[in-house]
Amino acid sequence: MWHDILVSGIPLAEKAIRTVAVYLCVVVLLRVIGRRDLAQLNTLDLVVMLLLSNVVQNAIIGDDDSVTGAIFGAVVLLGVNTALARAAARWSGAGRLLEGRDTVLAEDGRYDIATIRRLGLRLADLEMAIRRQGGTGVADTAKVTLEPGGTVVVRLRPEEKSASVGDLAELTARLDRIERTLRSLAARPH
Repeated sequence: MWHDILVSGIPLAEKAIRTVAVYLCVVVLLRVIGRRDLAQLNTLDLVVMLLLSNVVQNAIIGDDDSVTGAIFGAVVLLGVNTALARAAARWSGAGRLLEGRDTVLAEDGRYDIATIRRLGLRLADLEMAIRRQGGTGVADTAKVTLEPGGTVVVRLRPEEKSASVGDLAELTARLDRIERTLRSLAARPH
C-alpha cells in the first residue's frame, strides 16, 4: 500500500515534461480561442473548464496514481505558471504574447459589432458591465475595452460620470471658501 502511495509510477522527468507540455498547450488554446474574465464565467464556460481539467488529467499523470507524483506535478505546474506570470510582468513582449492586447468593443457610444461577434461576446453581458460601472447603456460610453485578462473596462463620457464622495467633499470645501471670501468682502466698509 505505501509503495503505491509514495512511489511514482513514471519517472519524475517524464511527469515534468508531460505537465509542462499540457500546460503550454492549454494556455495556447485558451489564448487562441478567446478570453473572458474567469471570475465571471457563465454556465457554459464553467462546464468547459471543469471538463477541460478532466480531459488533460491523464496526459499529465500518465500511469501514476501516487501522492508523490501528484504533489510533484502540482509543484511543476505552479512553478511553470509562476515563471510565465513573472516573465509577462517583466517583459512587455512576453506579456503581449501570453495575454494579448486590449480589444476595443465600443467607442464613442457605438458597439463594434464585428469585433463582438468575432470574440463570441453577448451584448447583454456588455450592457451589464456598463450598468455596473455607472452607465445606462452604450450611448453613455466613451470607450469599452476587453482587457487581456478578460475584464471588460468601461470608460464613461465625462458628462455621464458620477460624482464620488471625494468629489462632493472637494466641491463643498471650495464653496465654503468662496462663501467666506464673499462674507469678508461684504463686511469691509466701502
